[in-house]
Amino acid sequence: MAVSGKLEKLPEDAYLYDMDTERHPFEPFLPDNATILFLGSFPPQPKRWSMPFYYPNWNNDFWRVMGLLFFEDKDHFDVPGQKRFDQTMVEAFCRERGLALYDTACEVKRLKDNASDKFLEIVKPTDLPELLASIPACRTLVTTGQKATYVIVETFGCAEPPVGGKVALSMGVRPLTFWRMPSTSRAYPLALEKKAAFYRRLWPHLR
Repeated sequence: MAVSGKLEKLPEDAYLYDMDTERHPFEPFLPDNATILFLGSFPPQPKRWSMPFYYPNWNNDFWRVMGLLFFEDKDHFDVPGQKRFDQTMVEAFCRERGLALYDTACEVKRLKDNASDKFLEIVKPTDLPELLASIPACRTLVTTGQKATYVIVETFGCAEPPVGGKVALSMGVRPLTFWRMPSTSRAYPLALEKKAAFYRRLWPHLR
């Protein structure tokens, strides 16, 4: 558990903030039938959660994108009348569809008090080969942001795909397809329906 940060006084106007690191608050969500692994960077602070699960921020549209694609309803996973997602529905959906979820960092420092990847320093990246070994049927990696994309490129030494694009890579004799999707954060300047159109490329039958 993180301890309180310390502010060390230096001469005159120089200050150094000893920031805490944060460990990932969730266990990897790895259904036995997982064929796709979604990888973000790291969850936001708990004060921004609407549920204790992946993509928990009410202002993140990941579950709205899934609702549009699979149910033609962006509010499918909402709890009516409350600003939170229904975790039970979300988990059941992921198990049924074989969607695994984790992040590319398991320990970070926040350089600012917000959820932006721009101010996130990765202290300990996720051991992706070990993670993938737990889901042998998975053949597709999907990143949902720029920082996560960088980690995949550095880990596997592959090319960086464009937003909405894909590249082939391998882990030993295991072939994988790496897709880079747009961030579902509201900070990413793209309409919900247009983001959903990118994600639909993962399931071309959903038309």
